Amino acid sequence: MAAGDWQIFQLDELNRKFSDKQVEYQEFLKVPNLSCGLYRLKAGSKDMQGPHEDDEVYYVLEGRARLRTDGQEHDIGPGSVLYIRATSIHSFFEIDQDMTLLVFFASASP
Repeated sequence: MAAGDWQIFQLDELNRKFSDKQVEYQEFLKVPNLSCGLYRLKAGSKDMQGPHEDDEVYYVLEGRARLRTDGQEHDIGPGSVLYIRATSIHSFFEIDQDMTLLVFFASASP
């Protein structure tokens, strides 16, 4: 295995990189077909993201909110795994507890 074929990330170290902003995204891995990051939304904040060009998967590490996508609303919390197709309109709302989500963006191979 060549150098750079693998990396190890520690969640507590990644969390320490967050500032005190209401909404923040910290990307920690970017390779040609995959990007990974942590998304933090504080309780009461407003999720202003728009549709993305890549498919995305969220894994809710902590917190509670609702997700609106394709005209439907869903309760989400720790352990929820969410798949959002590229270009789908989606947002988190009624963020009742500080949320931290692990986010994976995957682009299709050319």
